[in-house]
Amino acid sequence: MLELVGAWLLRPNVVAFVILFLSGFYIMVTHHNLIKKVIGLYILQTSVIFFLVAFSAKTGATVPILLPGADPVDVGLYTNPLPHVLTLTAIVVQVATLGVSLALVSAIYRQYGSLDEDEVGKRLE
Repeated sequence: MLELVGAWLLRPNVVAFVILFLSGFYIMVTHHNLIKKVIGLYILQTSVIFFLVAFSAKTGATVPILLPGADPVDVGLYTNPLPHVLTLTAIVVQVATLGVSLALVSAIYRQYGSLDEDEVGKRLE
């Protein structure tokens, strides 16, 4: 287990993903301003997209287009298209989540006159 953690720490992509993910999570948990929480959510989602992009790369591979009548397939020569599809889906979900979140924050501000979650919670009671 320690060897696996040591190998991951040698990869700068993993370190960058962990730093982005934890910073986004930290911002979401510690700040009481709703806009800052949305920014933290955006950073967290961006780190997941970065994770998918960083680990879907394969050196020396080509696109997975098989010709009819070709020899048996060597999967080591082709890239897996699934991470790329998941990345595109994650980007669409991220943009939609950001738009809905900002619309909700705007409606909360118009209704309660504050973006602080503690003040909004007090006014709800």
